[in-house]
Amino acid sequence: MVKRKRSKLSKWAESGKARPERTGKTSRPHRHPAKGQQNAELWLFGGHAVAAALANPDRQIFRRMATKNAVANLDEAQIDQFELCESAELARLLPPGAVHQGIAVQAAPLPEAALDVVKPAPETPGQTVIVLDQVTDPHNVGAILRSAAAFGAMAVIQQSRNGAPATGTLAKAASGALEWVPLINVTNLARALRDLADWGYFRVGLTDEADLNLADADTSGHVALVLGAEGKGLRPLTRQNCDVLAKLPTTGAPASLNVSNAAAVALYEVTRG
Repeated sequence: MVKRKRSKLSKWAESGKARPERTGKTSRPHRHPAKGQQNAELWLFGGHAVAAALANPDRQIFRRMATKNAVANLDEAQIDQFELCESAELARLLPPGAVHQGIAVQAAPLPEAALDVVKPAPETPGQTVIVLDQVTDPHNVGAILRSAAAFGAMAVIQQSRNGAPATGTLAKAASGALEWVPLINVTNLARALRDLADWGYFRVGLTDEADLNLADADTSGHVALVLGAEGKGLRPLTRQNCDVLAKLPTTGAPASLNVSNAAAVALYEVTRG
């Protein structure tokens, strides 16, 4: 099969610059209030994650803290908004081992995005989403969000009970992308995959066991890239709800890629022109 390519590669600027545009969307996706989290608070930390949170009108910020060195890197208009603190004081507020870079904000969780924000409008050019099957490591999910932003993916979709919560650790790994790429939680992943099919998405499950290389699949339209947890891979029901199984051919040892690396390579493959 001859693969038809589309040129949809977008640039993800460093945190603090304009967010990437989404193909076929003219406004931010509609989000519902986070269930049971309206009054919850969390700490976001690290330069990129904090800068992106401050630039996001959907993110409610309660408290801003920064060390003397970090304050020196802030815009003059922001300096007065931050409490000056010692690095050790900031570390006590954050998860053990958090690399905070001297800056953190206490914030409300983002409102949850509904699955239908990725439903293509008529005549929308091909768009891509990532679907995660029981990928629970926040570092991996954060890195996947970052790649999704870099390559213009519409959203990252995961099962709410077996996914990674949007914590400060995930936000740090996402390097700001959590603020602009919806992390959509669904109750039933198989049902979500069927909805994606109804909306015209070609569902590609990635597995090393496939005979087909991703480069040989027809990914010219709307594509849902489906990735499973490392070790376990895709569950049987998830495989059944994919249109095709494909692999990323690798050589040498180790033979398989980390799930976040695989997502980045797969996104590049389906979006390159």
